[in-house]
Amino acid sequence: MNKERISILDDIAKRASKEVGVSLYDVEEKKTNHGLVAIIYITKLGGVTVDECTSVSRIIGAELELLDIYKGKYTIEVSSPGLERELKYKKHYASAINNRVKIKYQEDEQRLVVEGILKEVSPQAIKIETNDNEIVIPFTSIKKARTLFDFSDTKEKK
Repeated sequence: MNKERISILDDIAKRASKEVGVSLYDVEEKKTNHGLVAIIYITKLGGVTVDECTSVSRIIGAELELLDIYKGKYTIEVSSPGLERELKYKKHYASAINNRVKIKYQEDEQRLVVEGILKEVSPQAIKIETNDNEIVIPFTSIKKARTLFDFSDTKEKK
């Protein structure tokens, strides 16, 4: 992963997202057998539409062609981060307050996993409410985090 290229992609994606009226959630690159894939995740209250993803993709594509930062074959993918999305940055955690989350973290030499409701985000830690208690986890201890969607809430009521 090229950090300078990711930084440029992030700047372009922020401008494109703002122009379309959505928020940039994250950008990443993946190497595939068919070349590099620039992945842009966008979000907005109520969800993003296919048309919004297409508009952001076109704006980004046009600017990337002008800048020529990708040598060789590449693809652009623009989508929502999904119902169960990875939490990488503090802004991601802040946007997930009161959502169900799964946190993998390390405490001393022990690897732990907790699921619960994200209740609070401070500059140094998060607070998770489980069925039993509240747990404070420092950001430095978190190895992986994601939101969890409760599909049982979507079942039709008869």
